[in-house]
Amino acid sequence: MPTAYPKEFREDVLRVVAAREPGVTIKMIAKDFGIHVGTLDKWLREERVESGEKPGVTKAESQELRELRKRNRLLEQENEVLRRAAAYLSQANLPKRIYPLVSELADDGIRVAVSLRVLKLSRAPYYRWLKNPVSSTELEEAYRANLLFDAHRDDPQFGHRLLADEARDAGQSMCDRTAWKICSGNGWWSSFGKKKGKNGKKPGPPVHDDLCAYEDKHGVTRHRFTANSTNELWLTDISEHWTREGKLYLCAVKDAYSGRIVGYSIDSRMKASLAVNAVENAVQCRGNVRGCTVHSDRGSQFRSREFLDALTSHALIGSMGRVAAAGDNAAMESFFALLQKNVLDQQIWDSREELRMAIVWWIERTYHRRRRQARLGKLTPIHFETMMNKQAAQAA
Repeated sequence: MPTAYPKEFREDVLRVVAAREPGVTIKMIAKDFGIHVGTLDKWLREERVESGEKPGVTKAESQELRELRKRNRLLEQENEVLRRAAAYLSQANLPKRIYPLVSELADDGIRVAVSLRVLKLSRAPYYRWLKNPVSSTELEEAYRANLLFDAHRDDPQFGHRLLADEARDAGQSMCDRTAWKICSGNGWWSSFGKKKGKNGKKPGPPVHDDLCAYEDKHGVTRHRFTANSTNELWLTDISEHWTREGKLYLCAVKDAYSGRIVGYSIDSRMKASLAVNAVENAVQCRGNVRGCTVHSDRGSQFRSREFLDALTSHALIGSMGRVAAAGDNAAMESFFALLQKNVLDQQIWDSREELRMAIVWWIERTYHRRRRQARLGKLTPIHFETMMNKQAAQAA
């Protein structure tokens, strides 16, 4: 089954088609972007249906139909919950416990959330009854936390070690490390405060080890950005660029094996979703990427919960460089330097849309299919991957 193209890539191609100059055919654009002309024709037909130029079912209508079917199934489940609840509560000489009914409905395919909402029950008490999560360890920690809090309230100047001493004197034994963990989790700090970093800020902690680093014979930390096959090592970073409308941000994902930009995302705001969308687009283009290492800097977008969840969901391995060390991601910085020289510094860009189209056009047409690289034997990234994949298939 062919791999689906990312939504962002498809929209960029349609923008290029709409803004094409006279004499530029759809077939030429499809070739430049590496897609089949029939695929591009299909996208154009769907775009005309969406804009109302051609009759047909739009995506909004299709989505509305799915939502109506979903709502119909939900109403049927709610009616079944009410019917079963009425029959359950009408039984004589039986304890009227609702939680077992919720479990029975769940076994019959009705979601717990639906049953709890219809019966006006809270989720937390139900799951506490179902799993009994209050363990003896957590109960003991609660007793310790109560004593630590009482000591902290009586003397806010005490640090966690003195608070642990007070708790031990009250009969609750614990080590200093346990006291620090409880106090840190609840924010019970000494009123003397902590020293601040430079400018009141300090860089966030790394969430991954640096898997690209190694030490040379002199003990100097260096980085290796090479791979033996595709989807073995990806490099990613975010770059910002000015237009008259404001900044435009680009997050790109580069395959270290061929130098190809396997995924990218462009937006007017630098949020965690920018990095997540770039990785999702790369995964969608490449298919099975389980075990691939994704190396980045220590930016907040790459340390965000959303980005970490995206890596985990696709079985990707995270790698992260040091703070304020551009060399820790030099291969990605070199790509952005090329982009800066060939596109961004060529003129003053009036709008974000104009710069976006220029970036996409340069990546897909020039960088991927026309710019030869010496380390690839004077081949382009697309040509290099095609040739190596063909050799691998023949060897197999």
